[in-house]
Amino acid sequence: MSNRPLILGIAGCSGSGKTTLARELARELEATLLPLDLYYRDLNHLPESERAQQNFDHPESLEHTLLVAQVEALSQGQPVAAPFYDFATHTRIPNRSIPVAARCVLIVEGILALHYESLRALYDLSVFVEAPSEVCLKRRIHRDIHERGRTEQGVCEQYWATAHPMAELYVLPSAAHATLKVDGCEALDWSVEQVLALLRRERHLPRH
Repeated sequence: MSNRPLILGIAGCSGSGKTTLARELARELEATLLPLDLYYRDLNHLPESERAQQNFDHPESLEHTLLVAQVEALSQGQPVAAPFYDFATHTRIPNRSIPVAARCVLIVEGILALHYESLRALYDLSVFVEAPSEVCLKRRIHRDIHERGRTEQGVCEQYWATAHPMAELYVLPSAAHATLKVDGCEALDWSVEQVLALLRRERHLPRH
């Protein structure tokens, strides 16, 4: 039998609850979790005043070729060094990386996790987390203020200027590629159980 890990893609709009679901599944399955957020392009070449004005929700904001290459390496059991990205400065930290080891299960998570065709081709199964835009915005405000050093006004301006329009253009349509859709407003335990049931049903769930 192949030692190739099971690869699960989890997508959804920013604030939908996809990251929470991915983290819980990673704990439950003892999986490697690879967030797409690590792969934002380095904006060190731009003045600080211009960095925050960039469209971070467009597919080109991520270095997806590096992402795909590293997921391919992990799928072959090879460890990788993911970029170390600083959300406060919108830059990658020089000479620092995040070691990512291959395990029996790899979870790739992010708003655009189901957008890139070359990335989707590597998944065994995929999940899309759905949630109303007002819920997503509320959660995004809380996260960006507490985790990314932003202000509420700045978060709201960015949400309506780029996040919401890009969700309509790229994120929501990618739900069509999901093996399973779950409700990000329902109990986390129920969403986890739906994904685990899918894995068991498809006989992809590794035996410990």
